[in-house]
Amino acid sequence: MGWRLIAKKGANVSEIIPGSQVGDIQDYRRHRYKQGIPEGVEDLPPGVALPLESNLAFMNGISFTKGCYIGQELTARTHHMGVIRKRLLPVSFPEPLPGSSIPAGTEILTESGKRAGKFRAGQGELGIALLRLAHTKEPLCMHLAGDTVRLRASTPQWWPKAAAK
Repeated sequence: MGWRLIAKKGANVSEIIPGSQVGDIQDYRRHRYKQGIPEGVEDLPPGVALPLESNLAFMNGISFTKGCYIGQELTARTHHMGVIRKRLLPVSFPEPLPGSSIPAGTEILTESGKRAGKFRAGQGELGIALLRLAHTKEPLCMHLAGDTVRLRASTPQWWPKAAAK
């Protein structure tokens, strides 16, 4: 996710970290979407999002050695069985999205009409979606107000290589 810096007001960031650039919240969101990093209830809806599908194990957000948390048994069993059929993935659109026109939960389909997943959030030409891994290499689309919006999923480079298959 890059670096975050706490510095005195007015400090020249490029002197502290050469080659760095200062961004705003929109830049941060775009970077998150590009990397497939979820944040908050929009990306991780309570009661719906599962830790393994949300890639939290890849980010060391799940402990498999300590116990006593809600959902621990299911999470550990799923992790050790190695069968995770859906994951949050970065998605990209051929052109920027107009405003916030795609509601969270919009169904994503394959070109042949099979259910592939659900859109979570997006900005510009980037977004994040929960997708069935079996369909991530196929052309994908969403139907919005009579229009078909095409999108493409990608596997983040920071994922463990075994998970990207």
